Amino acid sequence: MADDEDEGEGGLYEEGHWIWDENANQITFVSDRPVVVDEAIQMPTKIPTGAIEFKDDVDLIEQLRYRRRYQRKLKAEQPDIVTVQDCKDLALYTAPVTILSPALINMLHIPTTDRFIKALILCCQYYLQLCSQVSDEMAQRMLDLETRVRTPYCDVVEKEFGTNLNDLRVLVAKEYCTMLIGGADTKKYHHMGPAKKRRSLSDKDARLFETLLRMCVQIVWLALGRRAFNQIELEVNRLFKSEIFNAVEHTLKTKYVEKMTREERNVLLGECVRTEKKLTTKSPMMNEVFCHRDIDYRMMGIGVIKMHQLPLRLKYIHNIVAGPEERYGELAVSLGIVGLPRSNFDTMLKPLPTAPEHNKSKSKSLGSIVSSISAKSSSSVKKSGMACAQPKLYADIHLPLKSEHDDPFPSSFPSEPEPPTLCNDTQRRRWLKRLQRLRRGQRASAVGKRA
Repeated sequence: MADDEDEGEGGLYEEGHWIWDENANQITFVSDRPVVVDEAIQMPTKIPTGAIEFKDDVDLIEQLRYRRRYQRKLKAEQPDIVTVQDCKDLALYTAPVTILSPALINMLHIPTTDRFIKALILCCQYYLQLCSQVSDEMAQRMLDLETRVRTPYCDVVEKEFGTNLNDLRVLVAKEYCTMLIGGADTKKYHHMGPAKKRRSLSDKDARLFETLLRMCVQIVWLALGRRAFNQIELEVNRLFKSEIFNAVEHTLKTKYVEKMTREERNVLLGECVRTEKKLTTKSPMMNEVFCHRDIDYRMMGIGVIKMHQLPLRLKYIHNIVAGPEERYGELAVSLGIVGLPRSNFDTMLKPLPTAPEHNKSKSKSLGSIVSSISAKSSSSVKKSGMACAQPKLYADIHLPLKSEHDDPFPSSFPSEPEPPTLCNDTQRRRWLKRLQRLRRGQRASAVGKRA
């Protein structure tokens, strides 16, 4: 990150003017500089292989540089809380330059991807919550079965947990499907172009997918207080690539799915798992969308279509995925450390010793799965080891129960779009400018070596 020493071509708001944006209802800066084509070194289009390591041991000088130049600046009367944008910024700052691209930075700053990341954080948070809490109860019931008869209430409890996790996976899947088909604001990132008429750029698309997925894993890990990195990475890769093509599992060889009991598999993996041949295998994320179970149609429109009189359960989900982050505490919802005071964390979003703690988390999870996952990884042991023994930084998720008297299909579906959550365009341009400067430095270094 030594390439950040020179600020380069002046400040962020030089050589331009301000206009009033009617859509955003705020003033926006418009640069008067001519559009410069980035002639930086050609980024490889080959799919990244092996582990993509982020720079986690950032020294104090680099932390000061990050805080001064790249950390999100607060606006007037804006609460000083942790936001998803803060997690994005830190992931972009610590990411290796080889995986960064303008397309990746731009894609991270659109409403669809923002909802996708929030839904993925919510899904992973609840998944880890089940691993650390519910599995203890299920293990106790399994021991009780040796001397007691299994009651129907066991199935009711397990079905409730499984349904909650299935619904949260659907939230992620609906945004993921939007990206796949190039819908809404993701048109320009489709592998066949915005009009879907050109030849498929499969290699470029595969690279963007791999880097976006790895970036999202890092963002989720930061948002969840830097705990259980390997569990997050394993589950995210399983959801988007299936067990057969889960490269992380092939590397760590934890066999965590095989070690689950039948009851744990039903809860944690869901009922939409399909076993097919390798060439026709669909990812578990896609199977959630085309599952046979009953899915509330209103869930597919959360954050996109304005819907009135939502049930309590969908209101809770809507407040997290599409609600303002500064109101998370007021709305009594939890999304990792998002919405907590930023003063509780240092520059790298590591909790300070004086940060308030919630109730202590349980040290057990899925039997020996967590310990085996931690032992298999040497490069990420600092991220996963003893994660479950750390004090909890945020409250657990308590999803309202699913109503048994859901409204029937209406005579006409709502079509009024919901105003999208605006992403921080200032941060987007800041990271694009930094990437251009880093590429310029790499190009100069390559020219110097040839000379």
